[in-house]
Amino acid sequence: MYIVIMAGGSGTRFWPLSRTKSPKQLMSVFGGRSMLQRTVERVLPLSPKKIIIVTNALQAEETRRQMADYRALPIEVIAEPVGRNTAPAIALAAAIIALEEPEATMVVLPADHFIRDESGFCAVINKAASAAAGGALVTLGIEPTRPETGYGYIEAGAAKDGASQVLRFVEKPVLEKALEFLAAGNFYWNSGMFIWKTSAINRELALHMPQLAAAFAAISASEPLQAQIDRIYPDIQSESIDYGVMEQAADVKVIAASFGWSDVGSWSALPEVIDADNNGNVAINCDELISIDSTNSLVYGSGKVAALIGVDGLIVVDTPDAILVCRQDRAQDVKKIVETLQRSGRMEYL
Repeated sequence: MYIVIMAGGSGTRFWPLSRTKSPKQLMSVFGGRSMLQRTVERVLPLSPKKIIIVTNALQAEETRRQMADYRALPIEVIAEPVGRNTAPAIALAAAIIALEEPEATMVVLPADHFIRDESGFCAVINKAASAAAGGALVTLGIEPTRPETGYGYIEAGAAKDGASQVLRFVEKPVLEKALEFLAAGNFYWNSGMFIWKTSAINRELALHMPQLAAAFAAISASEPLQAQIDRIYPDIQSESIDYGVMEQAADVKVIAASFGWSDVGSWSALPEVIDADNNGNVAINCDELISIDSTNSLVYGSGKVAALIGVDGLIVVDTPDAILVCRQDRAQDVKKIVETLQRSGRMEYL
């Protein structure tokens, strides 16, 4: 089993903690280890033959620095010169693995997910690996707990041996549709986690994304890998693996999972995964949170005492060079701040 961790995102909705050079997967969002480090440690019970981390040139140095804590593990950090979405990152990793072991099981995981039940997660991965042994592309579908409009969905057919054929992938729905999906009982949140044989994903890439597959088929062990990547990447198209392959492949299966998952996509997701006080307030990296008549708010501090008075549903983030204050229901719009900083030439986004 080879583990591929996709760690090249910029985490714009977690500004000002997350920046382009130091995005949320490299940060200690919960205190302690970074999300990337937590992801690496989560897969260790699976006894992977190798862990491949695909990141980008801006983040490669910090990624390697964090991985230095795991020198005893077979970890390889691969730097993309430019971001090209998930399909090229996965195709690159598959090409690298195929040089060593073409029939290996390949597990693809984002670096920035939260999983509460880590032993349950490993059990599901092993179950998915069995389902993928015959050549299917397998994804994990999270059993929905609410009519979420921020996630894509997977519609599943009848289950057989714990896996279901995927009937279709559905984009993020409006609330009315999300309520229908929840009531139907056979719709799952799209987790963005995949398990397949390396030969299977290479087969499907060749079928549905032939130009991309051909570009990476040229990778060899006879030339330095980074030089080959730097030569290939500028000419390939940006595409997601969902759109490029998963929505078109014939044999795609989904395994239902409920191991306490969150993609931690924005600040408003943290109260779901961090215990709140009796008033629904969450404090991270604060010496103490003093709350007077305040509810359902999140404070990410810089080691100081934080105080709230008479507020509800706020997000407050304090970093050395920037402060964010927004309503919980506007957390998705934090990325607009990053876009504004980029347009105005301010370096606080970087």
